[in-house]
Amino acid sequence: MKKNKKLYLFSFTPILVIFLILGNINYLSNHYIFARVNNIGQTILASNWDENKIDYHGNTNITVDRSPSCGCCGGWIGHIQKQGFEVTEIKTNDMETIKQKYNLPSELTSCHTAIIDNYVMEGHIPADDIKRFLAQKPADLKGLTVPAMPIGTPGMESDNIKQAFKVLAFNHQGETNIFKSYEKY
Repeated sequence: MKKNKKLYLFSFTPILVIFLILGNINYLSNHYIFARVNNIGQTILASNWDENKIDYHGNTNITVDRSPSCGCCGGWIGHIQKQGFEVTEIKTNDMETIKQKYNLPSELTSCHTAIIDNYVMEGHIPADDIKRFLAQKPADLKGLTVPAMPIGTPGMESDNIKQAFKVLAFNHQGETNIFKSYEKY
């Protein structure tokens, strides 16, 4: 007989205090904590983005520049770490200079900028898309971006709200094409 996995939705504030006191959670999404009980009775956090779908064996060392006051960036970093990336985090109050350093057009920017294998990864890109891009090693492209901060992307989860979004590949001239589209996820 198969055990049913239970999914619990907890209000953010009281549970946050308990988890932070216990030190079990580094970052939590915007308003709610999703948890499920595994087969041996342990409560674990769950996210739509937790499942690792891409088998990737390349470089996993990624440097992320982000504002020290941005919590969603911390959520995205947690997401890519769960997916096997080793993160060097650089907190800076001058993200505009980082965007200029990598010649990112303003319409492609988001809140954090990551570099891996000399590619630019801008914003809340799902880790599986980064892995797929890196496996292809496209010489004509500069990187990937999820412009702005769509609700529902990794690090931007909020209850059951999920905005459609596109992961864009871009070249050195700032020209884009759709790498992957997320309409319903």
